[in-house]
Amino acid sequence: MWTIEDARAYFMNDRFAMDTTGIEILDVKEKYAKCSFAVDERHQNATGHVMGGAIFTLADFVFAVATNTRESVTVTTTSQISYLSAPKGKVLYGESRLLKDGRRNCFYEINITDELGTFVAVVSTTGVHL
Repeated sequence: MWTIEDARAYFMNDRFAMDTTGIEILDVKEKYAKCSFAVDERHQNATGHVMGGAIFTLADFVFAVATNTRESVTVTTTSQISYLSAPKGKVLYGESRLLKDGRRNCFYEINITDELGTFVAVVSTTGVHL
């Protein structure tokens, strides 16, 4: 069984997500993950808002944590993000929801919210199991 400690140890090597962006793995179960980061100046664009790329990075990382273990590798083939609202809070959360898991492909929805409940973005991601 893949534990949160296993996931944290495995993804410690994802330097961009873990070090540069500051994403933390909060929960992991089979085919599920929840991650977050505290918003700070490194996530801001020129207008002072959270950059779309930082939000997308959170969603992409949540997908990676939900679908990958040392024994099983899945990569993104397509991903579509819809930005719904600017975050109002200071912490962003990404949470995965498996829609379908097939022999070769999987389909996930990742919801991005803040600690105030603001629905920031929704991401649809298709992955292929290698």
